[in-house]
Amino acid sequence: MENQEPKIEESLQDEAPDQEPEQKKLKISTEGDEPALSAAVSGKSGGAERRPPKYKRRKVAIVFAFCGVGYQGMQKNPGAKTIEGELEEALFHAGAVPEADRNKPRQYEWARSARTDKGVSAVGQVVSGRFYVDPPGFVERLNSNLPDQIRVFGFKRVAPSFSSKKFCDRRRYVYLIPVFALDPCSHSEAEMARSDSGYEYVKCVECCEKGYKIPLGVLGKESVDDETKSSEVQSDISSNNCGALKVETNGEKTPNPESKEEMTKSEGKFCYGEKEKERFNRILSYYVGSHNFHNFTTRTKAADPAANRYILSFNANTVITLDGKDFVKCEVVGQSFMLHQIRKMIGLAVAVMRNYAPESVIQTAFKKSAFDYFFLYR
Repeated sequence: MENQEPKIEESLQDEAPDQEPEQKKLKISTEGDEPALSAAVSGKSGGAERRPPKYKRRKVAIVFAFCGVGYQGMQKNPGAKTIEGELEEALFHAGAVPEADRNKPRQYEWARSARTDKGVSAVGQVVSGRFYVDPPGFVERLNSNLPDQIRVFGFKRVAPSFSSKKFCDRRRYVYLIPVFALDPCSHSEAEMARSDSGYEYVKCVECCEKGYKIPLGVLGKESVDDETKSSEVQSDISSNNCGALKVETNGEKTPNPESKEEMTKSEGKFCYGEKEKERFNRILSYYVGSHNFHNFTTRTKAADPAANRYILSFNANTVITLDGKDFVKCEVVGQSFMLHQIRKMIGLAVAVMRNYAPESVIQTAFKKSAFDYFFLYR
């Protein structure tokens, strides 16, 4: 009897290994089928092809460009047509964002490098987040779900801690200003029509805190007769002919001996020459450095630390021609900008360039007192 007991145990041990592998196989096959089934169901319910479980989310930076015409800026805003709104929908339909995270940008760590105002375009915008970029062809899938005004150039794998907003140390904006907009004589008849015999333009500063007005000085008083007005209205304010070539009767072109400035002066036209360029760049240089720009935006008080911004450079050295009209290319580089800040900076610089305000008004705008500038005719 003692010799038979070990045999029974051995037989049980021999049978156990034969049964256990069968149970493991059933368990593995069951677990392998469930995720595939759930992925297929989620793909049908989401209305877009979902990424299989084998693909992982990747932290990437996406580089793209857009034409801002018809859009109310970059940042998503409920009820408004924005670039971000288009991107979020395209990412979802491309399978980069799951159904559970749709319209929840925080879930995939969404960040943008810069914002734009209404109608402003961009050629080097960057956004970042955690997306399903596999399988290959992510850029093509994304562009196929975007309107023609938005094009994605590519993407780059980045570190998990990367944020396109926090890691962007400077922003560059370009504004195109028609050359005639800088001409002090351009469209002056509109201002002169407000007065019978002329006008006196006074620049004022309105202190909102104390409720009084401080005149900065009388900039000029003019009396213009009808002949002068008509000559200004009929003059060609476009500088498209600057530096043109004279054509002789035989059809041969000969270089124009006159310089751009001399030719435009002789023809009564305004040209953005070296003298004008030097003056406009001097006006723009007042913005360079660290200043309080609370007067160049809305809903930001002077005491708010966010009003202090640092401008690295601001210049207008290039003239380009579009559709036969000359434009001055204004480039500003800064660490960051506030709402409407750049357009107000350029607007005030143009007013100074056209002699509507003294150059000292820019330094006054940096003071902590809130002010508003306006025209005063009498």
